[in-house]
Amino acid sequence: MAEHPIKTATGSDEASIVAVILLAFGTDPAARWTWPDPQQYLEHFPKFVETLGGKAIAHGGGHCVDDCAGAALWLPPGVGPEEDKLTELFERTAHRPALKDALAVFEQMGRYHPQEPHWYLPFIGVDPHRQGKGYGAALMRHGLIPCDRDGTLAYLESSNPKNIPLYERHGFELLGTIQAGNSPPIFPMLRKPR
Repeated sequence: MAEHPIKTATGSDEASIVAVILLAFGTDPAARWTWPDPQQYLEHFPKFVETLGGKAIAHGGGHCVDDCAGAALWLPPGVGPEEDKLTELFERTAHRPALKDALAVFEQMGRYHPQEPHWYLPFIGVDPHRQGKGYGAALMRHGLIPCDRDGTLAYLESSNPKNIPLYERHGFELLGTIQAGNSPPIFPMLRKPR
């Protein structure tokens, strides 16, 4: 397999990273359940990416590959998403029939987050036009380097069951299933350092 060089993102990469994640999540079950209308998805999902994972770039946890064919946003230990802003964003923008269940899903997600220091991966995605070329695996390997080097846990929630095998190949283990009402299932996964 060809090796794909990974770039640590800077502020100037943020728009490209948000754009590729927007494309990658265009058919994601949870994202499209929350914003099923295409116009609403295009309008609100980028703000969701910025609110949930935006701190990653400022803390050296934003990575992109091959001119942003793919990107990952890792939040380092001690850095979390802006939960109040996430709740406000959902209350203001989510598809009304999904809102109550979406907030219940967020509450369940909080129960699975490790209490120990950990790297949290809110987003990893590859442009659908460029998937299947090893970009996701390269981004995952790169993001796990500090976890193994420093003996730190890695945690994510897979919102698409199709991605679970990729995460398992990189050492993540399934912790359970998060689901509320008519929401699609979300799968919390944890990886111990190697």
